Amino acid sequence: MKGFIEEFKKFIMRGNVLDMAVGVIVGGAFTAIVTSLNTDILTPLLAILGGTDFSHLTLKLGTGETAPVLMYGNFLTAVINFLVTAFAIFCLVKLINTVGEKFAKKEEEAPAEPTTKECPFCKSEIAIEATRCPHCTSHIE
Repeated sequence: MKGFIEEFKKFIMRGNVLDMAVGVIVGGAFTAIVTSLNTDILTPLLAILGGTDFSHLTLKLGTGETAPVLMYGNFLTAVINFLVTAFAIFCLVKLINTVGEKFAKKEEEAPAEPTTKECPFCKSEIAIEATRCPHCTSHIE
């Protein structure tokens, strides 16, 4: 049992688990901001343009007070909310990637190791590992 607890502590203290937890918390806060943007700003603007406030769109299924009501306006608001959130995250990730690429140090490629050398006797190009020149048959150190 003690080994299980130690293994769990090791797992929970790994960087990626903590990063994920921070991401979920920040994502929740970001979602609240985007929901407010959609509900308080975009939906009224769309209502001016289209003449309809999505949050009040409903469809009553049946008659009477107990008839179920589809709140499809709320669904449309949720879809718009998702699209705005996805677009905002896309723009944020694109910005971060662009800034990261500008500031990333470009590693200089190391020059390739030579694969040939020159025979000191006949000046022919030979393989780097050669101990005898295939042209003049001289021994090469």
